[in-house]
Amino acid sequence: MDNIKVAILGASGYTGAELVRLLAMHPTFRITAMTGDRKAGQPMAAVFPHLGGLDLPDLVAIDRVNFAAVDAVFCALPHGTTQEVIAALPSTLKVVDLSADFRLSEVKTYAQWYGHEHKAPQLQKEAVYGLVELARERVKSARLVANPGCYPTAAQLPLVPLLEAGAILPEDIIIDAKSGVSGAGRSAKEGNLYCEVAEGIHPYGIASHRHAPEIEQGLSRAAGKAVVANFTPHLMPMSRGILATIYVKLRGRHKAADLRALLAKRYAGEPFVRVLPEGVAPATRFVSGSNHCLINAFDDRVEGRAIVVSTIDNLVKGASGQALQNMNLMFGLPETAGLGQQPLFP
Repeated sequence: MDNIKVAILGASGYTGAELVRLLAMHPTFRITAMTGDRKAGQPMAAVFPHLGGLDLPDLVAIDRVNFAAVDAVFCALPHGTTQEVIAALPSTLKVVDLSADFRLSEVKTYAQWYGHEHKAPQLQKEAVYGLVELARERVKSARLVANPGCYPTAAQLPLVPLLEAGAILPEDIIIDAKSGVSGAGRSAKEGNLYCEVAEGIHPYGIASHRHAPEIEQGLSRAAGKAVVANFTPHLMPMSRGILATIYVKLRGRHKAADLRALLAKRYAGEPFVRVLPEGVAPATRFVSGSNHCLINAFDDRVEGRAIVVSTIDNLVKGASGQALQNMNLMFGLPETAGLGQQPLFP
């Protein structure tokens, strides 16, 4: 299969630019249309100079794209704007949506957390939640994939297998997560200014972050019962990366070594998820620029508890890299295509 034509909606944002970076090395996908309403008419090199020199179309408004001339769409538009856009696309197109608009299977839950009714409930029934390592076969046959959020990816990759195996209890799960500022998007916001972010760390969305129901949806499916988790995100003075430190209650006589062994067995042979050796702590600098996820488990000094640590690059495995991984599978391509970049260190 040669020259699959791809459109990127929202290419002027961070995740859109990351898609372009990854697709530039893809053997099969070719970018033939890119949108960025506020940057319409500009070449990509003017918006992101680091992408200069690539053979790319200029940015245009969405209504200028000829969707009959493309095979697939990456939708990197803001939350709440995607449902109607995707509903209007030709039904023959394969779509990966990087927003949160199709991640929650219950439209009532979506309305509760996002403040408005779901605008394409018929498509929600079709959408597949694309956490590849946990839904590979469903993704292969999907037409519309909801790309998971960054925090939910970092949390679910370690927790879902442990809950499915019954190694941890579904009660009292605490997820303390920290993210780089790129996770907040590229639009101008006071809270993202250098002086607001540099030389400090602060929590946000306390007890109200919209990734909470997405995380709980996955954990509940894994546990076979409703799971409510404590989740608090923090903003770090760095450009990219997510680190999730997760506190769990062990079931029976399980220890951290058992959790590590379960995770290692579950992810054996996976190209992007790796369980580290005993005592080695995951760090964001070990995944920067890559589609990798590093995990480890540690015994807590509190009896009956363990600490699980997970790290990803929020723009790659937490967004654009995972989106490309999904699209590869949807077209029957090797899921590693275009994703061979090793982490950049130091």
